[in-house]
Amino acid sequence: MSNLPYLVVSDGKGNTFEVPELRMVGAALNKYMLPGSDELIPLPVGSDLFELPGCKPVGYNPETREFVLLEEYHGQTVSAAAAFMAPAYMQLYRGAYVKAYNAPTLPLYAYTAVGWKNGEFYVTGKRVDNDTRQDLHNFDIKLIEENALNMARKYPKNRLVQHLIENCVLRYGCPAARNMVMERWESPIPTSPSCNANCVGCISRQPESTGVCSSQDRLNFIPTVDEIVEYTVPHLENAERAVVSFGQGCEGEPLMNGLLLEESIREMRKRTKNGVINLNSNGSKPDVVKKLFDAGLDSIRISLNSAQKRYYDAYFNPINYRFEDVIESLKITRHYKKWSSLNYFIFPGFTDHKAEIAQLEYLIQKTKINLIQARNLNMDPEWYIDSLKLGDFSNDFIGLSNWVNHIKTKFPGIRIGYFNPHREIIRESLIHN
Repeated sequence: MSNLPYLVVSDGKGNTFEVPELRMVGAALNKYMLPGSDELIPLPVGSDLFELPGCKPVGYNPETREFVLLEEYHGQTVSAAAAFMAPAYMQLYRGAYVKAYNAPTLPLYAYTAVGWKNGEFYVTGKRVDNDTRQDLHNFDIKLIEENALNMARKYPKNRLVQHLIENCVLRYGCPAARNMVMERWESPIPTSPSCNANCVGCISRQPESTGVCSSQDRLNFIPTVDEIVEYTVPHLENAERAVVSFGQGCEGEPLMNGLLLEESIREMRKRTKNGVINLNSNGSKPDVVKKLFDAGLDSIRISLNSAQKRYYDAYFNPINYRFEDVIESLKITRHYKKWSSLNYFIFPGFTDHKAEIAQLEYLIQKTKINLIQARNLNMDPEWYIDSLKLGDFSNDFIGLSNWVNHIKTKFPGIRIGYFNPHREIIRESLIHN
């Protein structure tokens, strides 16, 4: 294992450096792992590096062949470091560290193992979608800002457009909102300030007791049908590989406003047959999902952290709905012969655990989904393990690279990717399935 990348640590002042005496280590659930050469890729362009305060890095000593907790290096106190990978990449192992009892809860990101070799950073990751719609090279910030201001002037009275530009484009740099102002690919449609789940790792609303800030502020109004249709119809008509999607990170659950969605979809489809109208949702209201398909909805993406009810409930904390309702929404999608995706939160050692795989296979067989969007869980790993009570969970996992191969082999009709598909992909796939 001496050819593994060096361990990367932080000095606590925003600087990272390698420790040549130790090799990088990954973690899967409760076990330290040495990544294989096929599990390492150069750090993708557009990724970020993080210091993990209160977390001491774990490395591997190739001479003694043991894992080593590193508290200081050459007399200097060090902290663990990890990478947050760019979109379209799936985490294979998270960073390996030991967390102090008084360490702060980490912000809402995914912390991937990172190392240094031959003059560049390496991570334990895998690209799962070749679509480049959110790749960094597609974003000319100056041009995006110009287009955003032009769009704001074009729709001066549209509160939803103003929200997307002021908050999502200019404040948070949301890739989907940036693509909206560039009139291409997928455009967001946030609609709901409220939600019927109390997700532990919610990125738009966190209680003060968690000590964690939301990644972005939630929408604080309900748009009108006219505000939705005014900018989405031109996008559907003119954008390359056009998709418009209800259900965004800056809102709660769109099914809470089912009638608004239904009327908006009908009005969009009165004006254009182009593009894909998609819903990102928790799938909690199957009766509403049915009405949306009747209105002209093309596809749905339903979020799951687990195919096992008890772990789903522990993360989502559903309010006035059941896990069985989520499954029913997927079944309804298949009945309508529409496209269904899972927004499946990836967590190394749990997603690829044999018990989780068995239940996922059962879900696939019942619902006949089309796509698994492998999305890294953005949450402090220790917080997630505690919330789901995975501390004593067995290490009976197969590795996420093997998980991808297993799902593709057992279910050759299912795609594993990252993004909501455009119309050509949907048509081709549904014809063959």
